[in-house]
This record gives sequence, C-alpha cells and structure tokens, in this order.
Amino acid sequence: MARHDGKADVIVLGGGLGGCMAALAAAKLGMKVIMTEETDWIGGQLTSQSVPPDEHPWIESFGCTRTYREFRDRVRRYYKDNYPLHEAANNDERLNPGNGWVSRLCHEPKVALHVLESMLAPYTSSGRISVWLGWKVESAATANDRIESVTVGHASDGSLRTLRGSIYMDATECGDLLPLAGVEYVSGAESRRDTGEPHALDEADPLDMQSFTFVFALDYVEQGDFTIDKPQQYEFWRTLVPPFSRFPLFGWKMGDIHDPSQVKEIKFFPDGKEPMPFWTYRRIIDRSLFEDGLFASDITLINWAQNDYYLGPIYEVSDEERQNHLEGARQQSLSLVYWLQTEAPRPDGGKGYPGLRLRGDVLGTEDGIAKAPYIRESRRIKARYTVTENDVSVEVRGKQGIRRYEDSVGVGSYHLDLHTTTKSNRGFFIPSLPYEIPLGALLPVRVKNMLPACKNIGTTQIANGCYRLHPTEWNIGESAGYLAGYAIANRISPHEARDDPQHLEAFLTVLREQGIETRWPDHL
Repeated sequence: MARHDGKADVIVLGGGLGGCMAALAAAKLGMKVIMTEETDWIGGQLTSQSVPPDEHPWIESFGCTRTYREFRDRVRRYYKDNYPLHEAANNDERLNPGNGWVSRLCHEPKVALHVLESMLAPYTSSGRISVWLGWKVESAATANDRIESVTVGHASDGSLRTLRGSIYMDATECGDLLPLAGVEYVSGAESRRDTGEPHALDEADPLDMQSFTFVFALDYVEQGDFTIDKPQQYEFWRTLVPPFSRFPLFGWKMGDIHDPSQVKEIKFFPDGKEPMPFWTYRRIIDRSLFEDGLFASDITLINWAQNDYYLGPIYEVSDEERQNHLEGARQQSLSLVYWLQTEAPRPDGGKGYPGLRLRGDVLGTEDGIAKAPYIRESRRIKARYTVTENDVSVEVRGKQGIRRYEDSVGVGSYHLDLHTTTKSNRGFFIPSLPYEIPLGALLPVRVKNMLPACKNIGTTQIANGCYRLHPTEWNIGESAGYLAGYAIANRISPHEARDDPQHLEAFLTVLREQGIETRWPDHL
C-alpha cells in the first residue's frame, strides 16, 4: 500500500453525529476505525451546522441511547465546571444554557464539539479511532456486491488517499458514497403509487428535496451599529414573495403551515407578552443565567423559514449548479441579517436593529455564518425495509398505536416535519407517533459491506421528516457501528445478523447491553 493510504476494520465516511457514534460503537467492540470528515469540526448538526438538538418531550428520562444521555449530561457539566453561573442555574439538574424553547438543551456549537471530542478521546488517543479532517469522498472501487476501497481527497491540497476496510459506513450529509459505490438509492420525493403514503406526490421527483439552511449567530448591543455591507443579492431576497405564500419572505407575517389561510405574526424580541419570540427560539446563551456582566447580550442562532433555501438542491446536480445554490443560500442568510439590521419593522414604528452583531467566533467562522449548511434530507438507500408515513403517522396508524419491529435497533420521536421542497414547494408538519428504528432499514438491498449511518437509511422523504433529527441520527449511527463490529467479530455479513434468528437475538442483546433502547414503554 502507498505510504499515505489507510487501512482499518471499519471506514466511516462523514464525521457528523451518526459518523461519530458509528466510530465510537465500532471501537468499543474492539474495531480499528478511520473516520473522515469534510469540514474541520466533527459533530455535523450540532457543531458545523449549528443547530441545537431537536428533541421529543420524554428525552430527559427515555427515548434515546445511553451515550446520547451521557452527551447531554456532559454538556451541562461543562457549563457548570467552566462558566460562572448564578446559583440557581448551577443547581438546576436540567440546565438549559440558552433557555431556547426549541429544545430543553440549547447550547453553543463549540461546547458540543468539545464534548464529542472528549467522548471519542480514549479511542483517538489509543489509536483505535483515527479522525481525518478535511477529507471528502471522491470515488469507490467495487466488485461482487462489495466495496473494495474508497478514495478520499483533501480540501486544501487536493491530495488523494485510498482507504480499505471490511465494512464501509456512509455518514456523509448527502449520502455521497451511495452513487460512487453503486449502492441503490432514492432521492427527493417518491410517488403515492410507490409508497402508498397519503401525502406523497402523484409522480416521483428525485430533485424535489427539502430546503437547506445556512444558520448564523447573533447577539445584540442596543446602542451599537454592526451593519454589514449590503449583500450582492439583497434586492432579490428582500422583494421575494415565495409562490407558496402571499407575504414577502422577509417579514413578520407568514401563513400558518397547518392552514395557509391563517396569518401567523412573528415576534422578534421578547416584549413581556409574547411567550415564544424568535429571538429566544434557538437562543444558546441566556445571559441572565451567568455572572452579571459576563455576556453583553444573549446569543441566538437563526434557523428560520426566512433563511430556508428552496430554489434548488445541492446534490444530484452539476458542480456548477451546486455551487450556485450554496452561494445563493449564503446570500439569503446574509441578506436576512442586513434586513434585520436595516429594515425590519420595530414595535416603536422604526426600522432595523443595527445593534445586531454577527458572532463568527461562536461558530468558528469569520463571517458569522455556519461552517456548513444544515441539510435536512440525504440520498436514502433502497433497503430491506423502507419506513413510510404509514408507519408513523397518527392519522394513518390510529388505534394501532406505535409500529413495532422485531428487529428494532432504537427509538425516536418527532413530528413528520417537511420543510419547503425545491420543486413542488410542499411543506407540512404531520403529527406522528413515537417510532422504532428497524434494522432492515439499515441494510442495502444488494451491497453486502456498506451501512448507512445517519439520515440516509431506508425511509421515504416523508418519513425522513422525523428520522432525521439529532437523537435519531445519533441512534442510527451508534446501532450501525455496533452492527459493523458484531458482523466483523463473528465473520458474517451485516445482513446475516438480521436473517439468522440466533445472530439477530445475540446482536440485539449487544445493543441493549450497550444502552440502546429498542422499545417504547407500552403506556405511550
């Protein structure tokens, strides 16, 4: 092998939440792991994409893996050990550093990065896990329904390295390995004819994908002026009235997602009457919790409908189109910043909040925009079992309750949340039941030594709306990592771990011993 190539038992491509947990789980079972990551931060949704965890109401006591609960405990411990908190906050077992209302644990991306690195530390220090930052999947070699090697390229110098392992795991944000390795997959929207889902399209459209978002961080200095230069595309975004709305994109009025005929008015700053203003929606620092004077302002993350980019996808298209859409999304977010600073209507009749300040230091960037876009939808494998809307929808399931799977490898819960799509411009928020994660959804129909490890499992676009959230991606990656380790240790394929009843029971026992919850309590 060439000097710069790499060899391990398990090759994990992508260092988001699923990738990190896949690597950690495989390492715990004694495997040597190489994990690549395209950016310079591991952690995906929680770090480089800057999205606080979207979670279900039972998360403090049930409905996630033991390691996910450990992560949440470590985040709280980090603030208590390192930040001067007021006594009440320091004694709060359920400390929420930002008191954001989107989650019971809104925190800084860099704290999540620190905690994830510390959780991997015993295995990175021992050499069992090697983390390669700045590397992107370029190609794959295959034969006889197996992947033989994967080549990755470095973002800075373009150098190439070939990675070889027994099992390859795709934890990239867009399912980048799937087309390169010839793994059967779907993208975009399926048809009602194919899935039987009430909310599916009449005809499938592989390019009708959920919008993505460049998140940014803000604080507010009331007498300050931090107005950025006017973005190049500002006039376009400022005057845009989306085809699915009768209101301009930038504004405090919007149609309700459940009933577009109803007008929903947004509040920005708390005014003493509005319980859920957008300023506190994804707030990650509530300065009132900390020693007086430590923070000049609260700090919040902006991930709104106003900066969801729906004009086109960033995969399954040419490189030029991808770059155009990525730049368009950045311009959209910067334009939203400029509008907030200069033109946003204020309650006192004035316009703009020039004291809003982009906080690049919070996100590890110069311009205050997240390192990577928040991507809600990936390519998805054609799997032994595909989860559909019919498996999770309250309306469809009715009195049948939670869909149970004999091969469940985890649990989760979230609404079927579909953000505006790129072609049909659909968007909805459908009530769902708590759900299980079937092992069959982690197994490709043909390729024997490849596993998905994030939101690229066998779900439809609609079911992906709930299976894509933080604790579920974490659970998918962790269970897939244990599956890789179990298969290698027992010299079987991952598929045999499901097909053979004895192996299936033994593997599920491993998961339970490692703190993977595979069933919701009956009373739910």
